[in-house]
Amino acid sequence: MSTHVRFNRKFVRAYRKLTPKIQKAVDSRIKLFEKQPNHPSLRNHKLSGRLSDMSSINITGDYRALFKVVKQTTTTTEVEFYLIGTHAELYG
Repeated sequence: MSTHVRFNRKFVRAYRKLTPKIQKAVDSRIKLFEKQPNHPSLRNHKLSGRLSDMSSINITGDYRALFKVVKQTTTTTEVEFYLIGTHAELYG
């Protein structure tokens, strides 16, 4: 199954504000996510509570990227990344 990724405006704006080091980590993790969405190092998991319609992957020890599955077929999964930030920024 292949994974197609897209990014909403809020994600892109937050990405641009990150340091180059964190941006590089994001790029690397997104590439891994596209190839292996359930790779153990991503810690891909469904969220609960007010963010229950989203899932999260680890970017670094503290940074997370939140996404939703937009469309899923038997051969492809399309996801949209909505938010990126530190654990505290995203979850309060």
